[in-house]
Amino acid sequence: MNDISNYEDIEKLVAAFYNKLLNDPVTSPKFAHLRIQEHLPKIVDFWAFILIDKPGYTGNVFDKHLHLNLEAKHFDTWIEFWTSTVKENFEGPKAELACQRALLLSYTFQSKLNQNNPKKIV
Repeated sequence: MNDISNYEDIEKLVAAFYNKLLNDPVTSPKFAHLRIQEHLPKIVDFWAFILIDKPGYTGNVFDKHLHLNLEAKHFDTWIEFWTSTVKENFEGPKAELACQRALLLSYTFQSKLNQNNPKKIV
């Protein structure tokens, strides 16, 4: 297996990952409102910026998800699917970085959500 090395690898990863999310009973309701084909290029651009330093992604990824009312179970599923999708398709330093960054994003999102709504336990 090869490592993540280019934009096409990230497109493959994100497509496979979202296929899992959109077919899962826990996570699919959170994404049902999306026009996924329009949204996927933005997600690919985000991960390309994170993993291969490709310029082009602008925006606040946290703000884009704030309205989804995500709970701990959504983050758990997200991490499980992301990690398994990475490991099913890639191996190497960038693949490891993809898993590490996803964990960091999950932790950061959950921390911010708790700050924005201290009564909600995420």
